[in-house]
Amino acid sequence: MASLPEGALMQRAAAGLAYAVIGHLGGAYGKRVVLLVGSGDNGGDALYAGALLARRGARVEAWLLSDRAHTGGVSALKAAGGTVSSGVASTSSTTGADVVIDGIVGIGGKPGLRPEAEAALGMLAGVPVVAVDTPSGVCVDAGEVDGAHVDADLTVTFGTYKPCHLLDPAASACGKVQLIDIGLDLPTPAIESLEAADVAALVPRPAPDVHKYTRGVVGLRVGSATYPGAALLAVAGANTGLAGMVRYVGTASEWVKRQHPEVVGDGQAQAWVVGSGSADGANSALAFARASGVPLVIDADSLRPLTGPLGVPAILTPHAGELATLIREDRADIEARPLHYARLAAQRFHAVVLLKGRRTTIASPDPDTPVRVNTTGTSWLATAGSGDVLGGLIGSLLATGLAPIDAASAGAWLHGAAASLASAGGPVTASGVAAAIPAVIRSLPAVLPPA
Repeated sequence: MASLPEGALMQRAAAGLAYAVIGHLGGAYGKRVVLLVGSGDNGGDALYAGALLARRGARVEAWLLSDRAHTGGVSALKAAGGTVSSGVASTSSTTGADVVIDGIVGIGGKPGLRPEAEAALGMLAGVPVVAVDTPSGVCVDAGEVDGAHVDADLTVTFGTYKPCHLLDPAASACGKVQLIDIGLDLPTPAIESLEAADVAALVPRPAPDVHKYTRGVVGLRVGSATYPGAALLAVAGANTGLAGMVRYVGTASEWVKRQHPEVVGDGQAQAWVVGSGSADGANSALAFARASGVPLVIDADSLRPLTGPLGVPAILTPHAGELATLIREDRADIEARPLHYARLAAQRFHAVVLLKGRRTTIASPDPDTPVRVNTTGTSWLATAGSGDVLGGLIGSLLATGLAPIDAASAGAWLHGAAASLASAGGPVTASGVAAAIPAVIRSLPAVLPPA
């Protein structure tokens, strides 16, 4: 900011915002645009964007919800033919609005909205909302929601994504998120999200001289007489070609052999997956795996006996209900604060914690390692057995030698992408997700091998 003329970044942001609104509306000419303007830079962005829209033929009016609105932006809007009113305009003036631009508060705002902002949004209920940078009223840094807030159809953000764009429940309030590059130099993030190229760089590719053992052997002690399907699904997730060998030990051996003849029995492994559908055998499966001294993926029933650090590298894969039981917290609180509780559990158990949800949150016990949030997937993935597939898939990646944080986050990305591919907008089963994983891996962009 010090190297640019004053106001340059705001002008870049405002131009990006205006063109995003034009794209959202399918044009500007003749459209009715209402700006909700607070005292911060987001209000200035909205005002300058409004001026550009007015010059493109839109009817733009700004409702100033603060007596400290950006003076340059107000002047620019008036000069372009827009109108400005202090406070909430009359009820009749809201008729026929095509879009509301939320410039009430920015990244420095506190959760919740002031009464005048709530009143303005109430008068414009039903009108599509484009949020400037972040939806006003959400907790930007933690992704939490506490009190009234904007529910946007589109959020136009600048420079980089903010935690609230990635983390639920705030991410649900963002609608579609569009990123505008305004030329910022950015620090190391506290939160990050993998994209296809990142996953491509992590997924192991066999060297010319490898054999099945050097590619990694993953073992699974999952399933039970009550839940044999959990074993089949976890093995399907593991048996995607990532590891050189898959071992299975458990009551569903005959079922597994019929569906996966290449899967072998007991023996040494570079990683173990335990817990999925294990029922009464979960404790013994966990004890066996811990004694092996290799990295573990711990799911479902094998989470219950945990009381502290395991003494080996581990990935815990609970959903909110399982984590609530594990750390004796309320499930609703965990769903409201997934970032907080994923970090807390990672520290308590000195393990990577993959907290499943619409936006799966993956925290490392190392406080300097950014938390990863997975954004792939579809609501069709909320189906029985999908977590079993995920556990097996992560186990394979762990067996190949990936660090636990990388195995967990790459596995979550591939799992979500496979669900989207398999569903194609319609229903999908856990078996269908497992079957789609190899196709997703093959579709990853080519990346250069490490130097």
